Amino acid sequence: MPGFNYTAVDRSGKRVRSSLEASSLETAKSSLRGAGYTILDIKEQNALNRDIELPFLGNPKAKDMAVFCRQFVSILRAGVSVASILSMLGQQTANKKLRAAIREMQADVEKGETLAASMRRHQKIFPGILVNMVAAGEASGNLEDSFQQMERYFDRAKRTKGQVTSAMIYPCVLIVVMIAVLIVMMTKIIPSFLKTFEEMDAELPKVTLAVMAVCDWFQAWWWALLVGIVLLVAGGLLFRRTNKGRHFFGWLARKIPVVGNLTVKSACSTFCRTMEVLIGSGLTLTDSLDLAASNMSNIYYLEAVRETRSQVAEGTPLSTSLERTGLFPAMVSNLVGIGEETGDLQGMMGKVADYYDEEVEEATKKLLNLMEPVIILFMAVFVVIIVLSIYLPMINMTKAYDQYL
Repeated sequence: MPGFNYTAVDRSGKRVRSSLEASSLETAKSSLRGAGYTILDIKEQNALNRDIELPFLGNPKAKDMAVFCRQFVSILRAGVSVASILSMLGQQTANKKLRAAIREMQADVEKGETLAASMRRHQKIFPGILVNMVAAGEASGNLEDSFQQMERYFDRAKRTKGQVTSAMIYPCVLIVVMIAVLIVMMTKIIPSFLKTFEEMDAELPKVTLAVMAVCDWFQAWWWALLVGIVLLVAGGLLFRRTNKGRHFFGWLARKIPVVGNLTVKSACSTFCRTMEVLIGSGLTLTDSLDLAASNMSNIYYLEAVRETRSQVAEGTPLSTSLERTGLFPAMVSNLVGIGEETGDLQGMMGKVADYYDEEVEEATKKLLNLMEPVIILFMAVFVVIIVLSIYLPMINMTKAYDQYL
């Protein structure tokens, strides 16, 4: 789809320079006028001024979707039509892929398609749970409530993921600093001390000789180490895309101490929260399980939920099917069973999700509290070795000088 650079004045009188994608120049002008802009200049992009979409910029995250839902609700409450809402959001959405999808959706809605149908054309942008909630909202005439529920859903997902990310920042900073210090020590500081010892023809301890050998190797083969790390990371990323790779990393995430506990609790939280929203939208239990499976990041839980769906379709209670997978804690299957018996499965799913949200936060703190001393201990061992390699020769030289006197 061609892009257009434009200069316009918005409703507040502010001059705006930006770009948009549209099927034609007239469509672009119509979109801008619908958003309340007075067009001063608009030209189609060429090879020299076209916006560059970097391939490593991924699809919208939970934060982007939460903002999208929140803005949609805010504008919808003002009585604005869906097409006009999309026109406005298409101008102010930060994520380029989401912005492009919104603009295409606007064109579809203006042609008479439903919002949910236009969203389904962009499955890589809009998750199935959002599309089905929008479809339910359009069918019931309560689109605002559907977007409000999805805003809360994405906010919770963002918060849960943010807890894990925040917990990893400090250990990662420590590791980066440690590697930087290691490189400086191995290439600059330690070699200067060891060169002095060699020139003095002093008898060097084994720890000093070992450190000298490591420094010599590092200075001669640092490029090989760098290439090896790059190849290892690239190979790991490519392997992770394969079926065997997804199973391997999924198994690893479940078996590593502490991390495995966090993986289980995160999966339970995601599953129950997704089921709560989908069941509330009016979907059948089997359809809800289909969408919940696609929302699981760990392939073992994805396969477990799909197997659960097959058993439920055959008449097995959901609680029994979850128990048979062997991946969900007994608490999940027991509380789901109570929800089935009382006829409030949606409410029980929400309560279980709330419980595991808190458990994820606690597990994240525990992981951080464990990683800090491990990293610090490793750094301490490294410092002790360096100190011994430098000071032991000095002590030996001092003793030899005293004996000489």
